[in-house]
This record gives sequence, structure tokens and C-alpha cells, in this order.
Amino acid sequence: MTAFRYRALNPGGKLVRGVVEADSERQVRSQLRSQQLRPIEVQAAVRAEAANASLRTRFLPTRINTGELALLTRQLSTLVQSNLPLADCLQAAAEQTRRPRSKAMLLQIRSRVSEGHTLAYALAEYPQVFSEMYRAMVAAGEHAGFLGPVLEQLADYSERRQESRQKLQLAMIYPAILTLVAVSVIVALMVFVVPELVGAFAQGNRELPGLTKALIATSDFFRSYTHWLFLGIVGLLVLARRGLKNESRRHRWHAFLLRIPIFGNLIVALDTARFASTLSILMASGVPLLEALRIGGQVIVNLVLRQESRQVAVEVQEGSSLSKALDRAPHFPPMMVHMAASGESSGALEDMLERSAANQERELEMSLSRFMALFEPLMVVVMGAIVMVIVLAIMLPIFDMTKMVR
Repeated sequence: MTAFRYRALNPGGKLVRGVVEADSERQVRSQLRSQQLRPIEVQAAVRAEAANASLRTRFLPTRINTGELALLTRQLSTLVQSNLPLADCLQAAAEQTRRPRSKAMLLQIRSRVSEGHTLAYALAEYPQVFSEMYRAMVAAGEHAGFLGPVLEQLADYSERRQESRQKLQLAMIYPAILTLVAVSVIVALMVFVVPELVGAFAQGNRELPGLTKALIATSDFFRSYTHWLFLGIVGLLVLARRGLKNESRRHRWHAFLLRIPIFGNLIVALDTARFASTLSILMASGVPLLEALRIGGQVIVNLVLRQESRQVAVEVQEGSSLSKALDRAPHFPPMMVHMAASGESSGALEDMLERSAANQERELEMSLSRFMALFEPLMVVVMGAIVMVIVLAIMLPIFDMTKMVR
């Protein structure tokens, strides 16, 4: 059976949409009429997805979020471990979801499984939702007969990723708001307050202090060119984004980011934790080390670290141990190298990689805490310095006038 999307009119003339399984479009129309619905359009879910692909790519997200993927994986894991047939598990998961697009996807995957294909093969039709790591683990679980436990591991992994992402986003909200408020206050002072205070000084014939002249010039610039400045910043961001599409430029930019104090440590901790966690879960699912290294390298965002992970894979393929290959990589943390060496010697490499990932996540949290501890007082000092300069520029002419009166 195939998943079909439909649009129909109910007895009240209201347009309704939905997804249903049937053998043909004619059967779908017959089912709709039996429900007192007048079909307007019936289309196979796969063709509908293909027809809307370009529009969806531009205006709608092409992925389900990490939280929804974790929930879906958790549901499938529970159903599969209940010894239900896989097609029934997918049907039940589709009935539980409220999003039409997710339901159509699950029904289409169920159709492929019912036709005799493996679950990994069916998931490959949706690479924008199910990553290569996800599909490799499912394939390994199906091959070994442990699909339920593997799906449970995937759900745990997806939930940890969602939690880490939320922690990072929450940690960056405060600095972003503080920076925005500080810049807005300074611009407001320069555009609205300073001209009113120093306007009288500029109209006189007295020689003004250099700091006051600089403040007046800066205020005039902001008043005259604020919109052009804003457009220039937006233009630079657009040009930078387009320029970073070039891999060599993006590689140089990522190398520069790694050299920034504190921020570079955050990137290394985040990417290496993701890499170690992916390696651990892939190897625990039965994926060979070389294949796990290749897939694990794809989850690394920074191109410099990704290139180092590829070199690690090459050295392992040539006969080197994982710990020695990681040790020769410049940016992989020493703790990860030591734990990999311990895992290789004890035969528990998967467990040690998982512990390494946990250590890296703790290091990331500590780095974020240090960043926040430094950023807040630094922003206060910068704001205080700017306000002090503005106050001095306003007060200096007043002091001069006071001296002349005396």
C-alpha cells in the first residue's frame, strides 16, 4: 500500500487535508466519498514531496527538529521491543504523530518495508531527516537482529544532542541580549541625547576641546548615516555568508575561529564531544571502526577538525592505533587520546569513548561558564568607558566656561 495525500471538501464546504494509505488513487477517492467528503486532489506522497521539493527548500524547513526525531525514535524503539512487526510499528508511530508531513513520511517508509525492503533502505529516501549515522546504525541493528536496542541508543543520542544544543542556545541568549541593549543605548545617546547637550557648544565661537569635537562629529555621523551603516552591516553579513560558501575561505575562517581565546576552546570541546559520542554509539551498534570514523567525521562542523578526523581515519586504515592517530592530530584533546588508549588496551573502546564524550561535554559547560564570567564584567567595563568618554566630552566645555567666568 502507498501513502496518499488528499484535499477534499466536507459537507459544510470546508477544505480538509490529510494522509491515507491505499492501493490506488481510485480507492482513496472511494474511501473519501464513503466519509461524505468530496475529493479535490489526490496525490501519492512521494510525488507530492518531489513536486514541492524546491518550494519547501526555500520557504519551509526540510528537517524535523532534533526533539521530534528523538521522540519518533523512542516510539519506534518501544514498539519494536514489544515484538510487533516492523510495519505495524511504523503504522502506530504514524497514527501518533500530528504533523501531516511526518505522517506521510512514516507511511511511505512503512510502504517500503511492506514491499520487502529494509528499514535502513526506506530511511535513505529521506536523507534530510535521517543522517548517514542514523541509517548506518539502523542497518547494523537490522543485520545483527538488535534493532530495538539500537533505536533506543539512537533516541538517547538524539536527546543528548537536543539537550546540549538547548544549553548552548540558552547560554548565548544573555550575551546576545546584553550586546544588543548596549549597542542600542549607545546609538540612542549619539542620535538623540548628545546633539541636544552639545548643540549649544557647537554654535559658539569658542574653541572646543578635541574630545568634544570628536563626540560632535561622531554624533553627526550617526544622525546622518545610521540607516546606511545598518545597510552596510547587513550587506557585509550577506557577502560574508556568500564568501564562506567557498570551502577554502570557510576553512581559513574556521582556522581563525580556533585561534580565538576561549571561543576556540568552545568549538573544540563541542565538536570533539560530538565526534567521540558518534564513534561510541556507532561501534556499540556493530559498525566497523573505519566506517565509524568516516561517518563520525561528518558530524564535525569545523572544517579544520573535520580534516584532522579524516587524517585519523587514513592513519587507522594504514595500521595505526586510534589513540596514536588522535595524538598526532593537533586539536584533539589529550584526555580523549588517553581514554582511547585505555579503551584499546582494555578492549572497551566504546565505553571509553562514551566517557570521553561526557568529559568533553563537561569541559564545554565549564568553558561556557568561564566565557559568561568574563563577558559580563567586560561588557560592563566597555559600556562604562564609553559613557565616561561621552560625559567627559560634555563636561569639558562646561569646565572651560566656569573658568572664564571666574
